[in-house]
Amino acid sequence: MANKVSNFSDLIQRVTASCLLHPLSSNGHISGACDADESEDDKYTTEDDDDDEEEHPPCVETLEKFQNFEVKNEEIGTEKVIEMEMLLGEVFDSVSAMKKAYVSLQEAHCPWDQGKMRVADVAVISELRRLGVLRERFRRNVGGGSERGDWRVGAATLREVVAPYESVVEELKQEVKAKDIEIDDLKEKLKTATLLSSNSGKKSKSKRRVNCCSQAPVNMSPAPDLFESTVSSVKEASKSFTSLLLSLMRSAHWDIAAAVRSIEAASSNSTTPTADSIVGANHAKYALESYVNRKMFQGFDHETFYMDGSLSSLLHPDQHRRECFTQYRDMKAMDPMELLGILPTCSFGNFCFKKYLAIVHPKMEESLFGDLEQRRQVLAGNHPRSQFYGEFLGLAKTVWLLHLLAFSLDPPPSHFEASNGSEFHPKYMDSVVKYSISMGIGGRMGMGLVVGFPVSPGFKLGNGSVVKARVYLVPKNGF
Repeated sequence: MANKVSNFSDLIQRVTASCLLHPLSSNGHISGACDADESEDDKYTTEDDDDDEEEHPPCVETLEKFQNFEVKNEEIGTEKVIEMEMLLGEVFDSVSAMKKAYVSLQEAHCPWDQGKMRVADVAVISELRRLGVLRERFRRNVGGGSERGDWRVGAATLREVVAPYESVVEELKQEVKAKDIEIDDLKEKLKTATLLSSNSGKKSKSKRRVNCCSQAPVNMSPAPDLFESTVSSVKEASKSFTSLLLSLMRSAHWDIAAAVRSIEAASSNSTTPTADSIVGANHAKYALESYVNRKMFQGFDHETFYMDGSLSSLLHPDQHRRECFTQYRDMKAMDPMELLGILPTCSFGNFCFKKYLAIVHPKMEESLFGDLEQRRQVLAGNHPRSQFYGEFLGLAKTVWLLHLLAFSLDPPPSHFEASNGSEFHPKYMDSVVKYSISMGIGGRMGMGLVVGFPVSPGFKLGNGSVVKARVYLVPKNGF
C-alpha cells in the first residue's frame, strides 16, 4: 500500500511538471491526456512513463501547427483571387482601349489623315503588346513556369503581334521601289521628249520656255522666263477648273446659252443680256473661262489683292521682293489642301475664301450641288475636301504664285486686258479660236476681226517681252 501511494505521488509530480513545461491553450484538451495517464496508472511503472513521453509528443502542439497551416492557405487563396480580379480588370481596360484605337484608325482612312492614322496605329500596337504581357502574367500565376520560359513565351507573343506590321512595311518598301523605278523611267522619257522638241523646227522662244521649265527647280530665281512659264500654269489650271464647272452646269440642266449671254453682258458693263450671243455653239467654255479669270485677277495689281491696306512694296521694296520670292519657292511644291489644313486662315487661305465666294454664287452652288454646304464651310473659315473645291484650289494656287512672282521682279510686270470691240493686235493678243486666213482681209490674220471679250489678261515685263492676252475674236460686222 505504501508503494502504491509513493507511485501515485510520483505520477502527480510528473503530470504537474509536464503541464509546466508544455502549457496548453484555453481550449481545454488536457482532460484526454489526464484520463490516459490515470487509466494507465496501474499498468506502467515510472520508467515506462518516461519512455512514453519521449516517443509520443504532445497532441496539442500538432493541432496548433495544423490550424496555422489552414490559416496560411486561406490567406494565400485570398491573395490569388484579388490578384486575378485585378488582372481581369486590366485585360478589360486594355481591350476597350484597343477597340477605341482601332475605331480611330478606321476613321483616319476617310477622310485620309496620315498623322491621325500614325497615332492610332501606334496606339493599337501598344495595346496588343499590353495584352500579350497580361497573358504571360496569367500563365505565370496559374502554371508557375520558370522565369526563362516566361521570357521566351513573352518574346514569342511580341513577335506574333509585330509580324503582320512588318510584312506590311515590307510590301510598302517594295511599292516605293517600284514607284522609284517608274519615276526614273518617266524622267528618261521626259528628257528624250525635251531633246526631240528642241531639235524640231519650232521657234526659238518655245525652246527657251522648255529649257526654263526644266532648269527652274535647279537654279530658280525671279526671272521673266520663270514668270512666262507660271502664266502657262495659270492657263492650264483655268481650263481645267472651267471644264469641270461647265460639266456640272450641264449635269444640272442649265441653259448654257443664257448663262453665256449674262457673262457677255457683265463683260460689256451692260445691265441686260443681249438677245443673241456672239459666242459660237461650241465656245461656251471661253465665255465661262473669261468670267472665272476676271474674278481671279481682280486686284492683281495690289500686293495683297486689296485684302488689306499693306504698302510694304512701296515702303520696303527690296525686302518685300525677297519675301515674295521666298514664299514662292516654299509654296511651289506644296499641296494647297495640306497647306490650308495647317494654316487655314493664312494670306493664301483668305485669298481662297474671297475668290470662291466671288466666283460661286449661292444660287449657282445650290443648283450645282443641291445645298450650300461648301459655302457654309467657307464662311466658317474651313476649306471643303471636295473635288470641286480641290480643283478651285489648284487654280487659286497658280494665280497666287504668279502674283508672288510678279512682286518679286524688279520692275514688276504690268498687266493689261483687251476691251470689248477693240481691234486685234497680234503683238499683244492671242486668239483662243484659230480662224482660217480666208476670214481675214488682205491675207492677214485678224483683219476684219475685233475682240468679242477678253479671256485672260496679258503682261508686259521689265525686259520688254510681252505675255499676250488671250481674247475671243468675232467678225467686226457681227459685233
